[in-house]
Amino acid sequence: MNGLESLYQELILDHSKRTHGKVLAGESAAADEADGSRVASSYQRNPICGDEITLRVRLSDDGTTVDEVTWDGAGCSISQASASMLAALIEEEGRMPRAEASALVDGFRVALRSRGEIPLDEEVYGDAAALSGVSKFTARVKCAMLAWVAFEDAAARA
Repeated sequence: MNGLESLYQELILDHSKRTHGKVLAGESAAADEADGSRVASSYQRNPICGDEITLRVRLSDDGTTVDEVTWDGAGCSISQASASMLAALIEEEGRMPRAEASALVDGFRVALRSRGEIPLDEEVYGDAAALSGVSKFTARVKCAMLAWVAFEDAAARA
């Protein structure tokens, strides 16, 4: 393993242990709904390995901005780190235009399906760029995609 792969592996393990956006199970969106925010959640499960995630998206009342992403889940370090990295990416922006968030999901999907041919740009994806190497392992792509699919589904419902 070269130095960059080792660094990426450490970053993935760090995100899986010290997560961003993870909340206690049973968190209620009642307060958000009371203030007019558009809130939806999505439960996704990877039947191959058993990873599970429930991801909640809070959009601005006009639906054009992603205000917050929170999640709870269980599974391998890749699925947990990926959810943390997605939440951190949204959190770093403070608020992210919904169209920009959709473009991130699309780009992430393309890169992970590329079998290592298309790396994720670190300037665009931040820590999530560390997941580029996962694309070489077809069985692990679903683990990394789980939170991103849940985000896409929840944002469409909100």
